[in-house]
Amino acid sequence: MPISIDACVAQHQGDRREQQDRAVILPHPKGGGVAMAVVADGMGGHTGGVIAAQQVIHTARNNLEQFSARSESARILLESSINEAHMLIKASRFINEKDPHSTAVMILLQPGKVSWAHCGDSRFYHFHEDRLVFRSTDHSYVEQLVVQGKITAEQAISHPKRNILLTSLGGAEPPKISFGETQSLGAGDSFVLCSDGLWAYFSDQELAWVIHGAASAREASELLIGRARAMGNGEGDNISLVILKLVDKA
Repeated sequence: MPISIDACVAQHQGDRREQQDRAVILPHPKGGGVAMAVVADGMGGHTGGVIAAQQVIHTARNNLEQFSARSESARILLESSINEAHMLIKASRFINEKDPHSTAVMILLQPGKVSWAHCGDSRFYHFHEDRLVFRSTDHSYVEQLVVQGKITAEQAISHPKRNILLTSLGGAEPPKISFGETQSLGAGDSFVLCSDGLWAYFSDQELAWVIHGAASAREASELLIGRARAMGNGEGDNISLVILKLVDKA
């Protein structure tokens, strides 16, 4: 049976003075079932984060428009988008007298294949129905402690250094980029990209339950943002997410 995509982009400013996240779904101008989704969490003080996150989106859009699915590699597209955005963010520091940085998580959808890349602590999730298939590993100090077995995932949630990143776009060092790809796709698969303003309030299983149980990607995003806002207790961060659910075409 043919498969269609139920997709939604959602954001909330939270309790911050400014929305410094950016999130978007970009269809390829020539169609062909090719599209890119991007979430960028900007950092760098007032307006600095906005500059950085917007540069991630702008670079991804420009590169996607020139991408040929027949002759070019998805990994090269994703890698070049992150590296080029990094260089442009660094250059903007001299123009705008800011110190802009950003995370980036991107996925490229092609018929029968999904590829992804990320830098920082904005996350990518792949679920099948109510089961986690894959979650990206944050490039953060605390996540490395979890990977090394020095603290538990539960301890990481309240760790005093949980916001320290090991890499980002716009930093002094080239960004560390992690990649992945899957070609085992079907109805019941869902993909989520989100900033830490959302995932900080949910376990992987909780996210899976909400997304699988919701009637649509939009309903899932509304439920997740509502719960994150309630748990933020007036101190919530910017929230950004993209949800893509693969469903049987009626």
